[in-house]
Amino acid sequence: MARHSFIQMSKLPNVKGRISYITSPARQENLYAIYRTADNEFWSNLAKESQQEFKRSGTEGKCIEARELIIALPEVYTQYEPQQVLEDFTEEFHKRYGVECVSALHHNKRKTNYHIHLIFSERKLLAEPEIKIASRSVFFDEAGKRVRTKKEITGEDGQVRKGCTVIKKGEIYESHFFTTKDERFKGAPFLREVKEVYTDLINRHISNPEQQLKVFDKNSVYLPTKKIGKHNPREEEIKADNAARQEWNRTADMALVSGIAEAKILEIKQAEIHDKVSQSIRKSGWMPNLFRSIVSKAKEFLQNLIREHGMPPKPTLSIDMAEFHTMRDLMIRVQDEARAIRNLQDSVLPKLKTQLAETTGIFKGKERKALTEQIQQKEKEISERLDKLPDILKEDGYPDVQAFMATYREAEAVVEQYNRSLAEWERQVKEKRRPPKPPERESVRNRLRQLQEQGRQQPRRKRSFDRDSR
Repeated sequence: MARHSFIQMSKLPNVKGRISYITSPARQENLYAIYRTADNEFWSNLAKESQQEFKRSGTEGKCIEARELIIALPEVYTQYEPQQVLEDFTEEFHKRYGVECVSALHHNKRKTNYHIHLIFSERKLLAEPEIKIASRSVFFDEAGKRVRTKKEITGEDGQVRKGCTVIKKGEIYESHFFTTKDERFKGAPFLREVKEVYTDLINRHISNPEQQLKVFDKNSVYLPTKKIGKHNPREEEIKADNAARQEWNRTADMALVSGIAEAKILEIKQAEIHDKVSQSIRKSGWMPNLFRSIVSKAKEFLQNLIREHGMPPKPTLSIDMAEFHTMRDLMIRVQDEARAIRNLQDSVLPKLKTQLAETTGIFKGKERKALTEQIQQKEKEISERLDKLPDILKEDGYPDVQAFMATYREAEAVVEQYNRSLAEWERQVKEKRRPPKPPERESVRNRLRQLQEQGRQQPRRKRSFDRDSR
């Protein structure tokens, strides 16, 4: 699998406090850069007006004053000048969406997570403030809601109740310095767009294709793994979840290489994982152990399908086409590797486990220990070879197994169509009919090159802030 970008969005009920936290050298052990497109007064006024609007609306819950993006950067970015990195990423957002931002570039305590915090406003400053002046006395209750008469906010003693407000005629009773919130920032399409924008920006400055990132496609055959935040009380649970997800992803790679259709794997993923997890949540709520059990059973279901399906025959071609030969050779390499892994999984490992089960008695301790070590070594070897399976394809520029298989199947269809057209032409020649023009090999070669380029998704090479590389 290709490495995926991590970009997360959260709501901020206390924007001034959050800005203070991410930009404070005293509170951040590894703070490298800070950048602002607006001053503190902007954020103070934004917080104040957001709270006033929230109070007037009578909505329950917390007032959301702003939003924050956390953008994880590959470690290669530590070689670039931090302030320039931060300004480039912040200005990308500022210019694209036209809202004010404040950002900071950090490392976590162990220096394993290089990342940007980018806080942005959902509102813009009005060109001219909107000031509302009372044409008569205006009354507000304790909740800040406007009422019609003074009587509605007067207590039994005839005095205005504490917390209620009276605005006299001629006084300002409402003012707006900001627009209403931009609703697009609440939607899933916005977050998806931001992920694509920043993943593309990250990749522009990474010359090594193997280090480039991609946005996780929820409609792919893979399951996403979760990021573990600082001091997360569910760290061990998330680690266990991620391990189960990675096992499924490895098995999905094996299924693709084994010739099982992508649509079939997606069908199993939906029926055996998504549908069953949804049913479980509706019935019992979120239960981590049950989730891992569901994923594990789905993985076993897919493994059984791989065993039943068997490896497809190696493809052969009747024409000399170097582009497709390269892809075919890659296909053969990953199939051979998958076959070797299956032999370890289905033959070697079960035999060792059977031997261990049959090695009993008080004098067989050394033999049991030796067999146990062999089993552990084989399990480790299987795990390592599964992890390295996609690397065979990455050497030729494909991001993961799924991308290669999709490209290969399309290319295979192009070549098969060429062969059918050529066979029909030859048949008509033999029957002495006036044959159609024979199919052009060059056009087929061009189509194969196009497919390869699409599958590899070759990165752009632009580098704008490696002035201080080391």
